[in-house]
Amino acid sequence: MNHNQFFSRFGMALVLAGLVLVLTVLTWRDQSPSPENGARSIVDQVLALTPGDPPPATVVILVRDHPDDRSLAAELAARLKDRSVDVVGTSTGDARSARGLLEDLTAQGIAIDIIAVTAESARWMLFDNLAAIFPQLSDTALIVPRLTSGSLFLSPANLRNVLSQISIVAIMAIGMTMVIISGGIDLSVGSLAALSAVLSCYLIDRFGGGMQAGPGSLVLFSLLSIIACGLIGVFNGFLITSSRIPPFIMTLAMMLIARGTASIISQGQTIEVSPDYNWLGIGATMGIPNSVILMTVLYALAYVLMNRMRFGRHLYAVGGNIEAAHLSGVPVDRILITAYTFCGLLAGLGGIILASQFNSGSHVYGIMYELKVIAAVVVGGTSLSGGQGHVIGTLIGALIIGVIGNGMNLLGLDAFLQEVVLGFVILGAVWIDNRRKHNPGR
Repeated sequence: MNHNQFFSRFGMALVLAGLVLVLTVLTWRDQSPSPENGARSIVDQVLALTPGDPPPATVVILVRDHPDDRSLAAELAARLKDRSVDVVGTSTGDARSARGLLEDLTAQGIAIDIIAVTAESARWMLFDNLAAIFPQLSDTALIVPRLTSGSLFLSPANLRNVLSQISIVAIMAIGMTMVIISGGIDLSVGSLAALSAVLSCYLIDRFGGGMQAGPGSLVLFSLLSIIACGLIGVFNGFLITSSRIPPFIMTLAMMLIARGTASIISQGQTIEVSPDYNWLGIGATMGIPNSVILMTVLYALAYVLMNRMRFGRHLYAVGGNIEAAHLSGVPVDRILITAYTFCGLLAGLGGIILASQFNSGSHVYGIMYELKVIAAVVVGGTSLSGGQGHVIGTLIGALIIGVIGNGMNLLGLDAFLQEVVLGFVILGAVWIDNRRKHNPGR
């Protein structure tokens, strides 16, 4: 294997690894610890300041109204209670509520030995003038969790965020990979996602109980919506094969039809449904987002389908040379229709995940998703001329796009600049594909 062949096979994986390395370095900084580690740090400092058994200390906890801060406050209160430290008050709000708590405690004559805060609440102006405002607290110690050093990008929460963000595009890209390998294109996937989201929420709202819908109704009408998008995929494939309508024109027309149908069904409004609907889009199992678990399972199945089964071999044959495939006995029309059917089904599933994330369906969902999905496929190494590509490459392509966007957000770069960078990434991927096609032996 020469270096060109090596880069052709592993180039995008190397690009992804390089991006991860660069973002790891660029986002390395001091940061607040997790709520559990922050609580442990404060407890250690409290015990160091007040040796004894039990520690002769009274503590007030003053933090922001933020999920992480509330978690830290609850964890800290529990740990201090276990050490027999008296927590005389807790405020999870803003500086005004913190000051109000201190005023109430000092007015009651309650001694405060230690004030526990987070790095964020420690910046409140209240603590710049604490002794002037409360002279009786002049000897009170202010304890902040010790900062940790690490990469913001590599934090578990951020990695889960990246995977969760790309899951919808990655799932839809499986079907697009099949279609592009067959030599076609499907511009309707974003609109099908919107139609699936709207249709499922409409059916749930009208026939499944709406805001009180049970799991059975949620699953049933979600499946019906996915099947409806699959049937649209069948229709796309049938007209493309029987009437020889170019895939670009056929799916462009379907993009408009599906988006318009979603608007008609929803009457231009957002349809809200039961909060239980967010299990797939927001829920997690053992700390892993359910949408990411589903994405992983689907990619495993797609890998087997494309690399270990007859359908995959036939699909590559059709995309490589449709006439030769036909003469070899490959059921060309059936393979193409199946590819577009899978694309429709997975677009419908993407729409269900979108609806699940927002507990609602809207005709504006999925706008520009067709470009994101195609970009993931192309960046992953699938040739737009057909016959070449791999679903694992598509997953890597989706990860590259997600990592670029996430990294630029962490670095505080302009959102519009992200589109420029993504455009250059797509151009680079297509340029590499053209080089590979025109220099196959090099």
